[in-house]
Amino acid sequence: MPRVLVDAAAVPADRGALTRYVDGLVAALHRVGADIAVACQRADAERYRRLAPSATVIPGPVSITNRAARLAWEQSSLPLLARQAGADVIHAPYYSIPLGSGVPTVVTVHDATWFAEADQHGPRASFFRSATRTAVRRAKRVIVPSKATRDELVRVLSADPTSIDVAYHGVDLALFHPPSEDEIRRAALRLGLHGQPYVAFLGNLDPRKNVPNLIRGFASAVKTLDKPPALVIGGGVHENDVDAACREVEATVRVIRPGYLHGPDLPGFLGGALVVAFPSRGEGFGLPVLEAMACGAPVLTTHRTSLPEVGGDAVAYTEPDADSIAGALGQLLASAERRRQLQEAGLARAREFTWDASAEAHLSSYQRAME
Repeated sequence: MPRVLVDAAAVPADRGALTRYVDGLVAALHRVGADIAVACQRADAERYRRLAPSATVIPGPVSITNRAARLAWEQSSLPLLARQAGADVIHAPYYSIPLGSGVPTVVTVHDATWFAEADQHGPRASFFRSATRTAVRRAKRVIVPSKATRDELVRVLSADPTSIDVAYHGVDLALFHPPSEDEIRRAALRLGLHGQPYVAFLGNLDPRKNVPNLIRGFASAVKTLDKPPALVIGGGVHENDVDAACREVEATVRVIRPGYLHGPDLPGFLGGALVVAFPSRGEGFGLPVLEAMACGAPVLTTHRTSLPEVGGDAVAYTEPDADSIAGALGQLLASAERRRQLQEAGLARAREFTWDASAEAHLSSYQRAME
């Protein structure tokens, strides 16, 4: 079995999707007996020691909390750490790779919509397009979280499909689980709902997440209801027209924007919703859909890119325009039985995605990189 250095230094402080990927993978690699070292930011060192007691944890310098400094460290110092740790393979889990490591490198490319949907990403897209091109060309193996992402890399970059390995993400069932009544009550209290039912969205608010159309579709779906639910939009803020969409809706339509939600609140928030709506225009995987299903929430998403691979027959689908969202959401709000069916199907579907299975797929990729 190869000794692998996992570069976790890019993990941000907001504990978002990248964090859940690296944390879930590192813990699962430990469980399946992999020989790993983890390079990380100093603030994360103790967490990785807890997640993977058998791993060698290597804290980087304080300066790598700065993105530019981290990228420079990745090129200059990470290869040296790999040699010192006796690594056979470096795994770069976030697009960019060290170019002169002398050690086979495996890279995770999470998303290829940077190319076809560049206008939906904003100024970050140019960096990720460049990093992806370089990684696909220079890495020994490329790991992607879905067949849709693999196919898109082949289409837009003429990538060799035989060098790309699909490893689906898992879901942490200790964090994402059907909530207790107390967890639902606590989440609702913190959101100021006071017993009002709600539709939930969770994710960042960049343009491809399609939140403005969700707001417009929601407003149309509930406008004739005597006691309409609220729409709660949880997640960080990026440049977009979410504010403008909120101003468009009538005063009787309640839209709550609590910002970032902490991990312990997520089961109650997701599992307590009438519907979790995630009408994204495109995803590399769609972790919010999987996590909502694991919390027992009925999910509404789109047919775009990887989302049907995650949701299968266990979620409801809509086109991303506001009118379609209004129609699909209205049907779900009107049918408690349909929501119950989706809850049961979603829970069963979520159990199929485990981090241990993902870790085994990663180990196979590492082995191929050595060969």
